Amino acid sequence: MYQTLPELQEDIRRALYIKDDEISIKNNAVLRGSLIDKLVMTAMFSSNSDLLRQSRRLIKHIARLQGISPASIYPFYMAIAEGRVKGLSVPAINIRTLTYDTARVIFSLAKKHHIGAFILEIARSEMAYTEQPPALFALAVLAAAIKEDYQGPLFLQGDHFQVQKAVFVSDPKKEIQAIEKLVDEAIAAQFYNIDIDASTIVDLSQSSLLDQQKQNSQVTAHFTNYIRRRQPKKTIISIGGEIGHIGDTNSTVADFDAFMTEYLKKAMRPGLSKVSVQTGTSHGGTPLPDGRLAQKHLDFSILTDIGGRARSAYHMAGAVQHGASTLPEEDFPLFPQAGTLEVHLSTGFQNIVFATLPQTLQAQIDTWLETNQKDSWEKGWDRTQFLYKTRKRALGAFKKELWSLREEEKEPIRQKLSEYLTMLFESLNVYDTKNIVEKYLR
Repeated sequence: MYQTLPELQEDIRRALYIKDDEISIKNNAVLRGSLIDKLVMTAMFSSNSDLLRQSRRLIKHIARLQGISPASIYPFYMAIAEGRVKGLSVPAINIRTLTYDTARVIFSLAKKHHIGAFILEIARSEMAYTEQPPALFALAVLAAAIKEDYQGPLFLQGDHFQVQKAVFVSDPKKEIQAIEKLVDEAIAAQFYNIDIDASTIVDLSQSSLLDQQKQNSQVTAHFTNYIRRRQPKKTIISIGGEIGHIGDTNSTVADFDAFMTEYLKKAMRPGLSKVSVQTGTSHGGTPLPDGRLAQKHLDFSILTDIGGRARSAYHMAGAVQHGASTLPEEDFPLFPQAGTLEVHLSTGFQNIVFATLPQTLQAQIDTWLETNQKDSWEKGWDRTQFLYKTRKRALGAFKKELWSLREEEKEPIRQKLSEYLTMLFESLNVYDTKNIVEKYLR
């Protein structure tokens, strides 16, 4: 991390030409060496406002020079909606921790296997407990793309911009305004893919499916319209909706039709490009007392049936699976076979990081959790289950310690992430998709 502006400026002169606010790359090897590593650490953690501002501005400028282009995946998804592209499921990867290092692995594999169909995302809840608002998440990802010399479209996604039911019930206006503010932040950070999740306010106490989905439909339509009025010119933001809260009752085609009936009355066009459904998973998996995760049995026919209905009746690209990263490896090839549009993956990457951390840091995190998260210890949990379910809450508090791990401590983590991601990318059939994706984005 840079400590002074002269130190930063001296290094920059070795890598870049800067004249009258115009920047060009002088030495790519110097840029992609320690310079970008120090730039991103400064952008994340410096207490010097001048250094903070300068490093963040430089990362954005360099990304543009290198041909890294935050984009909407909407045109590609419309090609899928029209049947011009088939046979793959787009991985949407939530990066909760070690964002820079994890994104580096992703970009390295994307270059090696010519992958264009992938999304990097972060959820509303994750932004809070990992201390990664949209602007910082985007900077870390852009820096990783620079480091790995990646070029091309980059799909940043706001995942689960979720309505908090308790807040909505007591003060709907307050909750609506909070998500609107988040949408504004996301668009400013070039998140051109946003998933609205109002499935939390589906009311299963109502007798008719239309009434059960009504609030969800109306709130999702409200945010669709809000996004459409604020999206950049010549960009159609890809918007997702959700009809089944993950971890609750499995979704049906009838639920989806009920949701769309009211949604289409209220929403501007174009509307949603996809819909998230519940098939039997839960976020993060369910830990057992022995440390293993409980087996989940997915109903892949839900993805096939609702995805097919989305394409045939509503000109949408298909259905989305959440909570997938803790599933058995043999399940992943089944997603493209079922016509699944998008598969969201998060906890599996977190599990790899925690399993590979130095024991000293792991012990510090465990102690912090037992002190600061003890109110989250649910009845019936043992210590292993408690630590597994709450450890994500330590990611913000230990963000700097995690990012500051020595290179020899990070390398085994990156290697294991690479092995896992290789399996996912191959299973979801996204190798050699770069040219296909770019064809529809022109």
